[in-house]
Amino acid sequence: MTVRKAWIAAIVAVSSGLVFVMLLVIGVYLVAGGSASGVAGGAKTLAKGAVPAAYKDLVQRWGNLCPAINPALLAAQLYQESGFNPRAQSPAAAQGIAQFIPGTWASHGIDGDGDGDRDVWDPADAIPSAATYDCTLASYVKDVPGDPTENMLASYNAGAYAVIRYQGVPPYEETRNYVRIITSLEKSFAAPQGRVDPSRQAAGAIAYAQKKLGTPYLWGGTGTAAQGGRFDCSGLTQAAYESVGITLPRVANDQYNAGPHPGRDELLPGDLVFFSDDLTDSRAIRHVGIYVGGGYMIDAPRTGAVIRFDSIDTPDYFGATRVTEDGAKALPTTV
Repeated sequence: MTVRKAWIAAIVAVSSGLVFVMLLVIGVYLVAGGSASGVAGGAKTLAKGAVPAAYKDLVQRWGNLCPAINPALLAAQLYQESGFNPRAQSPAAAQGIAQFIPGTWASHGIDGDGDGDRDVWDPADAIPSAATYDCTLASYVKDVPGDPTENMLASYNAGAYAVIRYQGVPPYEETRNYVRIITSLEKSFAAPQGRVDPSRQAAGAIAYAQKKLGTPYLWGGTGTAAQGGRFDCSGLTQAAYESVGITLPRVANDQYNAGPHPGRDELLPGDLVFFSDDLTDSRAIRHVGIYVGGGYMIDAPRTGAVIRFDSIDTPDYFGATRVTEDGAKALPTTV
């Protein structure tokens, strides 16, 4: 049997169980869309693997330092600042996982691990320092009207004096974008509390991916004409959501932060599903597909294979993301 015939046979075998699921996709969203959800109020804990295991306990502990922050917000801030890279350095000389500039570190850096040294490159010092600095800023603007967390984040970006002057988030585009990005990303790093709203664009993303079934895989492929319309795994998911107006980052481990994270028993068609050899760290994710229901996804699996239906129930299943427009807009979009 040729490879092509083998693939067709596999699709025929699987499709009998999937056709009904695909016909119900729109119905799923009509029903689920009537349920109010999102990330509910209450104490926030971190989503599974959202923070690298080496930093999880630090973020969870120091993220509860004061009412203006929480672990998910602190995680979102660290991700936005450095992508959890403890060696990050910006052109403006911001340093480490929390991106302190030297002057701010000199004033606000603390010895978080008690080893007698304040080291901006050591996450055990930098993460506690970021939380402490956030809470200090929150105290500076505690009498300013508005949301205390948004005022704190605006202070981090523009300075507490600007927040006090404007009696809230100042009218600077950079500052308002910073506040929007962090508060949007917060939902991606928090463990969902209650049902998560389905994406309205999910059915369209599935329809796009279905049209690509049988297309040969290409490492680095994003579906361009020069590439013969071929994709790799994250190129396919990026293009599928781009077709419905949502821009995702290029790589799978960044796509994981494009929205909240439903559990395995809460999956809906259109959710992105992720796979990793390290089930404690979303930065180690190496594969992504689009869930279609019934325990199956559409994915571009590997060199030598074609875009196809695959089961998601494998030992390397990491988790899922329900893509939201706000979550996607908060993420980096460059390679």
